[in-house]
Amino acid sequence: MCGRYAFFTPPADVAAHFGLAECAEYPPRFNIPPGTDIPVIRLSPEGKRVLHRLRWGLVPHWAKDPAIGAKLNNARAEGVMEKPSFRDAFRRRRCLIPASGFYEWKTEGRQKQPWYFSLKSGEPLAMGGVWESWRGPDGGEILRTCAIITTGPNAVMAPVHDRMPVILAPEHWQEWLAAPAEAARELLAPAPAERLQAWPVDRRVSRATADDAGLIEPLRAGEG
Repeated sequence: MCGRYAFFTPPADVAAHFGLAECAEYPPRFNIPPGTDIPVIRLSPEGKRVLHRLRWGLVPHWAKDPAIGAKLNNARAEGVMEKPSFRDAFRRRRCLIPASGFYEWKTEGRQKQPWYFSLKSGEPLAMGGVWESWRGPDGGEILRTCAIITTGPNAVMAPVHDRMPVILAPEHWQEWLAAPAEAARELLAPAPAERLQAWPVDRRVSRATADDAGLIEPLRAGEG
């Protein structure tokens, strides 16, 4: 699964890196939990890449209650084309969720130790996602939401956890956003291990209220 991540790359750098025609402002964050409005890259009706903020926790367009989004933060790659909550979004509304890095927890006895994963290049990574628009029965404001797709682990992730987000290489971004679902499905694989780096970090990241640059710093010997 992917339950927390960091995104602190400045908007101007993200716009250049992802080739965005439009980029909404957002604050730097070092510990983003589900339920938050997060930066998401989609295709505009004109076919251009744009970044807007969507709620993390997908609410299917047919849902009666938006509270269902609290249970739909992640979509498993193995069933994303079949599960009713995600299949329509996967076919028509795929997105990229940019991140500076993400966290996962390793079980060590009775405790869980968080680890931080990022690209060795230092560039922002692109997690594969799906998005939806939902409007309540009263016809009020449209709520746009998203979910991060997860897959099995690569060699860097496997010692820590059995799931990781789908991470798309730059040469696959446009295909992910625009290709037919059957072609996009071929991209639902673990990222090459040689692209990633990881280290244990402060357990403060387990608190959703903690949000500072110290959270991504490697633990020193004797810390935990």
